[in-house]
Amino acid sequence: MTLAQTLAALKKEGTVQNTKVYGNHGVTGAMYGVSYAALKKLKKSIGTDHALANGLWQSGNHDARVLACMVADPAAMKAKDLDAWVRGIDNYVLCDAFAEVVARSGLGLRKFEIWKKRKSEYVSTAAWNALCSATTYEDGAAISNDFAVTQLKHIENEIHHQPNRTRHSMNQALICLGVMNPTLARKAKAAAKRIGTVEVDHGKTSCKTPEAVAYIDKVLDHRAQKAKK
Repeated sequence: MTLAQTLAALKKEGTVQNTKVYGNHGVTGAMYGVSYAALKKLKKSIGTDHALANGLWQSGNHDARVLACMVADPAAMKAKDLDAWVRGIDNYVLCDAFAEVVARSGLGLRKFEIWKKRKSEYVSTAAWNALCSATTYEDGAAISNDFAVTQLKHIENEIHHQPNRTRHSMNQALICLGVMNPTLARKAKAAAKRIGTVEVDHGKTSCKTPEAVAYIDKVLDHRAQKAKK
C-alpha cells in the first residue's frame, strides 16, 4: 500500500467515538480514531514496510503513527531515527506502541540509559517503557541481575520526583524486572514496599497504576500454575 492509500484506509476506519476515547487517554492533535482491531488488520495486510512507516510517522497523525510502529522494521532503525521519533511523542498511548520498536531495534538498553535522564515527560516515559519491552525481547538476555538491581534502586530513589506518566512507567518497569527471576522478584517487592503508593493522574479514564507487589505475585503464581500443567 502507498502512503496515500494507507492514510485513506485509516480515515475510513476512524470513528468519532474512538476519537473521544483516545482524547480521554490524553491524545491530542490530528487523529482519525481508529480501533486497535482495525489497526491490526491493516498491519496484517501491510506486513513490514519501513519506508511506509517513516511516511506514516511524518504525517503527524496519531493513528498513522501507531500503525507506523506496527509496520516499521526495528532492525532498520538507527539511533538518530529513534531520537527523531521519540521527540514527536506527546501521549502515553503512542509511547506504548513506540516502546516495542525501541526494544526490538537492538538499541533499546542504550537508548533507555540516555532517555531516562531527560526532563521531557514522554521521552523519560518512553525510556522506561522500552526497558519493560526489552525484558521480553532480544535485549532481555542482556539484562543482568546487576543491571536490573541498579535500575530498581534508581526507581526507588527517583520515582516520586518524576513527571506523571514517567511515574507510571517506572512502576511498570519495576514489575517487569521483578518477574524476570526469583532473586529480582524479592528485590523488586522490597523496593516497592519502601516506595509505597505511586500516585498517577489517569485523567478521564478508569485506568489504575498496578500495585507492584500484588502484581508481581500474580504473574509468578500464574507461571507456576502453568508450569504444573
